[in-house]
Amino acid sequence: MFTQLDSPLPVTVLEKGNGLAFAVIDYGLEHNLIWVTALDSSGEIWCAPNPRVRMQANWTAGRQKDATFDTPETGPA
Repeated sequence: MFTQLDSPLPVTVLEKGNGLAFAVIDYGLEHNLIWVTALDSSGEIWCAPNPRVRMQANWTAGRQKDATFDTPETGPA
């Protein structure tokens, strides 16, 4: 199932950087969700499996940056 997100979500894709996830692909019970993400730095579109994707930090929502998930683009926490 392909689901277009009503509002794109700001995410970080491990080893790729920050971007906006604009869709999710669900292949079913035996598979990870796949996040379809447009990267901020290059404009590339990547389909990343769920374990490689994190929401970006959001001070207002109280969501801290995950130091174990640093990328060259995001740097250390």
